[in-house]
Amino acid sequence: MSRMSDQPARWTQATVYPDMWADPDDDPRSKEGTSPEGELATLAEYLTDYRLTLRMKCDGLDAEQLARRSVPPSTLSLLGLLRHLAEVERDWRNWITDGEPLPKLYGKRDADFDGAVAEQAVVDAAYADLEREQAATDAALAGHPDLGERLGKDKISVRELLVHRIEEYARHCGQADLLRECIDGRVGQ
Repeated sequence: MSRMSDQPARWTQATVYPDMWADPDDDPRSKEGTSPEGELATLAEYLTDYRLTLRMKCDGLDAEQLARRSVPPSTLSLLGLLRHLAEVERDWRNWITDGEPLPKLYGKRDADFDGAVAEQAVVDAAYADLEREQAATDAALAGHPDLGERLGKDKISVRELLVHRIEEYARHCGQADLLRECIDGRVGQ
């Protein structure tokens, strides 16, 4: 006798390689031609690819699915990750300024995850916040192409900040992999 399960079946849209999220021809992260020239371009490409990966993991889900929590007592959700990364992008700008820090986007500690509720307005705001904060951080760093330059009160190097941004997105993309698989069974890199 087979048992019913509330766990979704594992699946992927890829038909060429069954462990991939999408076929290479359909993957927006796939780039034809040569690899980036130089360290700054390489770091920028990795950051772009991880940002795209996070969006891909959230693509096609409704507000309830995006807000679905992992396992109690965790508040981790895909929507929470979007909000968290918007908050983190803003915080990174605080690292490179000598002025007063920007206020938190969502208020008190953990509000980025706690406020990730299943409402379309919250989802729309999270995407808008993330896009705006990414663009603002990118613009703030664009004027500093020397990776060894040290910025802000703590004199963090541009290289260290870029690597930290990549690490943050990479870690959260790993969490997004598991969250997405629990939501609808979709798997792949």
